[in-house]
Amino acid sequence: MSRPANIDVRPITEAEFPDWLRAVNTGFLREPVVGEAELAARRTQFEAGRYLAAFDGDRCVATFRSFAQEVTAVGGAPVAADAVTGVTVTATHRRRGLLTRMMNQDLAAAKERGDVVATLIAAEYPIYGRYGFGPAASTAEWVVDVPRTGLDRRWSGPADGGRIDLLEPEEVRKIGPELHERVRRGLPGAVSRDDWWWQLRTGAVRVEPKWTVPFFVAYRAPDGTVEGLAAYEVDDNWGDAKQPLDTATVRWLSAATPAAERALWHYLCSIDWVTQVKSGPRAPDDLLPLLLPDPRAARITTQSDWFWVRILDVVRALEARTYEGTGSLVLEVADRAGLTGGRYRLEASPQGSSCVPTTESAELSLDVAELATLWLGDESAVRLAALGRVREERAGAGRSADALLRTSRRPWCPDMF
Repeated sequence: MSRPANIDVRPITEAEFPDWLRAVNTGFLREPVVGEAELAARRTQFEAGRYLAAFDGDRCVATFRSFAQEVTAVGGAPVAADAVTGVTVTATHRRRGLLTRMMNQDLAAAKERGDVVATLIAAEYPIYGRYGFGPAASTAEWVVDVPRTGLDRRWSGPADGGRIDLLEPEEVRKIGPELHERVRRGLPGAVSRDDWWWQLRTGAVRVEPKWTVPFFVAYRAPDGTVEGLAAYEVDDNWGDAKQPLDTATVRWLSAATPAAERALWHYLCSIDWVTQVKSGPRAPDDLLPLLLPDPRAARITTQSDWFWVRILDVVRALEARTYEGTGSLVLEVADRAGLTGGRYRLEASPQGSSCVPTTESAELSLDVAELATLWLGDESAVRLAALGRVREERAGAGRSADALLRTSRRPWCPDMF
């Protein structure tokens, strides 16, 4: 479709922020009216140059936002990322290339800043592959049948001498950031959380009219160290039999140790009146089922792609992560946008790695989106080769790539952004 000459794609001014926010709500099929409290709260996040929009005359018809983020690479190193969010195109202006124009502007700016990757949570699968993004970490959700666990009758506290404490929101804001930093250093795919994240999740800032304060709970190890936090809400369901059949829904749960994770899940399954626990988004290989006396009490209800990555610098991305095996691999990386790509020789071992441009013959050819899918160690190059998404230029190159890139635990991003 031809591009109308009067549609302008550019960064917005702060004065245009209310129109941009109304367009975001329209694009996400929310009430387009923006209240003064929401506007004031969200305006504190405004950063000139990182809020893009398309204007048809005076009307904002497409939106795009990015912000600075850190992603944990395999091995724990923080990697500078361009986090993409707030992407909408009004239904009246679809198929006019507006997202492509905004995406191209943002990724070019991210490359210029020196970001190593771009990230996003994709609402729809088919959209972002054409911009070089690949699904890099998945998510899963469980529902736990509490009576089947027996914890509602038997559990009275952590068996290791630790303790569970209910917390006030202000306490969570004090101790939560440090715990998250500890957790995310050991979790490939985890991202940084700024002060706004903690204010929003504890009610210090409110942007959703129906938001309610959850219960907050901490696990303290025997020495008093906080090693786990969770936020959860409970519905009020007495059913037809006039007896409590409540569901506890976890909004988020962070644990630095398996003991903390076990204690928090066991606590949630022991709350009076709660007959079902919904886990909320968790890692696809989460320990939850195996932490229960009967693992079959936990049933998967959702399993899906979640965290998408776009490599902006092949060399820095591959050198940022660690490798459990030793070997070398020559990669031919295609990038239609021209932001990165080329032929590279990766030399890796547990002691370190190097990735350098080379003229040697390629052993594995792939698009930058497929490299992103492999980067955090979740996907198999052999599987992608079977699907025709990567090409082995040398027999067995897919197995060589898996030996270097795959990880013993699956990556996961705990956050929606």
